[in-house]
Amino acid sequence: MNVYMFPGQGSQFPGMAKDLYESNATARELFDRANEILGFNITEIMFNGTAEELKQTKVTQPAIFLHSVILAKCSPDFKPDMVAGHSLGEFSALAAAGAIDFEDALKLVAIRARAMQKACQMQSGTMAAVMRLTSDKIEEVCRECEGIVVAANYNSPSQTVISGEYAAVEAACVKMKEAGARRALILPVGGAFHSPLMEPARAELAEGIEKTCFKTPVCPVYQNATAEASSDPETIKTNLLSQLTSPVRWVQSVRNMTDDGASHFIEVGPGKVLQGLVGAIAGEGVTIEGRE
Repeated sequence: MNVYMFPGQGSQFPGMAKDLYESNATARELFDRANEILGFNITEIMFNGTAEELKQTKVTQPAIFLHSVILAKCSPDFKPDMVAGHSLGEFSALAAAGAIDFEDALKLVAIRARAMQKACQMQSGTMAAVMRLTSDKIEEVCRECEGIVVAANYNSPSQTVISGEYAAVEAACVKMKEAGARRALILPVGGAFHSPLMEPARAELAEGIEKTCFKTPVCPVYQNATAEASSDPETIKTNLLSQLTSPVRWVQSVRNMTDDGASHFIEVGPGKVLQGLVGAIAGEGVTIEGRE
């Protein structure tokens, strides 16, 4: 069974999707429409902008969404048995699987990006990658720290990302190393994503989700908040909102997909991050490829 998976924030790179735009008429039409919907020339930043310009949340999230979804739409053999996305990538997965129309999904991604950017400005925070420490131990260390710090991304058996207030994350990194972590590194991100610090963004995102028409997708969507397959539109909406402050359960999602018969994982969009994570989670029992 084929799983199509979609990357999240951090996979962007200068020049992303330029070849796709130049070589495919359908892609050009969709990218040009996206510029109109967003109200600014995102393709100019994607194709010709600097890495710094691409790092702005209001640019990064729609850029990765557009690269991923338009690539899927232009692939004649796109026939998923399951889909999943990492954080922002869940929106791409839902659009590619027909749960949300392209234009509606792009508008929702733009709302999410703006709301998250505002939340970051209200209360600064950060994230850190913890290597070679069990998730149970990481959760325990987080509970012992003062302030807000939580497990945010269960990326692979050997990598979990924590998120929260800057001082709390810094203190947690020290404790993680004391507990046996090989490394605990602060990440160059703009905020404490998938943590309680994103709560101020909830109302705006909830309003956007409620105004968006969700349909039954063509295949099950394995959602971050639960790691379980969803096809019911109302369940999808609930889980999508929960994702804002809940951890990305990528390890659990991949294991559930393989338990449900997944054998071929295809990453659609910029970068190769998810291919590496699936390899670390699923081992030799699956085939993995990417499409950029």
